[in-house]
Parts: sequence; C-alpha cells; structure tokens
Amino acid sequence: MKILIADDEALARTRLRNLLTNHPQYDVVAEAAHGRDVLERVNVNKPDVVLLDIRMPGMDGLETAHHLAALEQPPAVIFTTAFDQYALQAFDAHAVGYLLKPIRQDKLLAALERATQVSRAQLQSVHQESPQAVSRSHISARVRGNLVLVELERVRYFHAEHKYVSVGYDGGELLIEESLKSLENDLAGKFIRIHRSALVALQYIRALEKIDANAYCVLLDGVERKIEVSRRHLADVRRAIKSKAG
Repeated sequence: MKILIADDEALARTRLRNLLTNHPQYDVVAEAAHGRDVLERVNVNKPDVVLLDIRMPGMDGLETAHHLAALEQPPAVIFTTAFDQYALQAFDAHAVGYLLKPIRQDKLLAALERATQVSRAQLQSVHQESPQAVSRSHISARVRGNLVLVELERVRYFHAEHKYVSVGYDGGELLIEESLKSLENDLAGKFIRIHRSALVALQYIRALEKIDANAYCVLLDGVERKIEVSRRHLADVRRAIKSKAG
C-alpha cells in the first residue's frame, strides 16, 4: 500500500513515517506540507492512501480531499486532526475516516486496514457541519487523468453546458463535473447567478450591455466571452453593478 503523508508540521510527518517503519506492507512514497503540494504529489506518485492533516495553510485538508474526490481513481483519505469533539461528530455522522492527534500506532494501522475512498457528498456534508472548515480557494479539473488547479481569484465565470460546467478564467477554460447549485452555495458573496446556466465573479463585472430590446449580457474583465443575463436576474445584476460602483 502506497501512502502519502500530508501535514504542515515536519515533526508530525516524521512521527507518522516512524510509526510505519516496521511494517513493510506500507510504503510512504511522498510527503506534503500543504494542499497544493498534496495534489501535485498525488498526480506523480499515485498513492493508495493519503494521511491528510485538516489544518494546513492555504488550502485546508477538507478542500484538498474535495479535489482528490474528483479524480477518476481517487486515493483513500484518512484525516488526521486535533479538532474538538463537536467537529468530530460531523466525521462520525458521515462515516469519514479520521485519526485524532496525537496518533497512536494501533489506531493508525487499524485505520489503514479499513481505508476507503471518500465521496464528494460525504465531504460536502462534513464541510458544512464543521465549524472550523474554511471556504474553498481553488477550482480543480481533471485533465488527461491529472488534476489541474486554478485559484478561485482567477475565475471569471461558471457556465453550465450539458453535463459539464465550463470554468472561465484568465488563462482560458476548463470543464468540471460539478453542479452550478453547489458552486453557488459554496461561493455565495463572491459569485452571482445571472442566468439559470451561469454564475459570474462579482469583482470582475465590468458592465451590463444591451444586446437588443429584451436581452442583456455582462462584460467581464480579463475574458472576451459575453455571458447572457436572464430577465429574472437582471435586477440583481444591476444592483450588484451599482453596489460595486460605490
């Protein structure tokens, strides 16, 4: 079993590695200190299990696991955490594997034996119920079997097209398999729905343009594409533009 150890504290990573030293069936193939590092090393090392700290700088463990779940063959995830009892109840309720720090060897070995993949639905539920979870900072897309990350600050729009959602950002477009509704819930306050098939980033709205007597679109900084505004959402968009103007 190939294992990736992820923790922002070097001593914690060393401790976990040492706990597995005398167990040759477990091979620690990589270590990582933050979320982006985890995803990059998963692309390269293809671990079977990720021992994933929750409190990490930048991208936390819950968001990292959410991106891992988008892989065609995601690794199993075991969270390592010092969360309080309230937060742990969320993990228990949704059958997500976790180890409470300081981690004991017998608990670690038992968790590895029953390690399973974590679904997006499980992660979403834990994220909503955990008071210490942070909002997502990146969007991930699966490209030729690997994960590609885009900082949320670079995203201009999300547009639903058939079973996929196009992510428009300053470097082009990516396709993701995620509903606009879940994106709207996660990104409330940063993105606004302007059409049943589109969300746009509030900070990048440049102007509202009239196409004809009954149709409008928004112009966004950094992208050429014009996104249609439905009549249902027109008043919301006008308010957002007025608020942005001060």
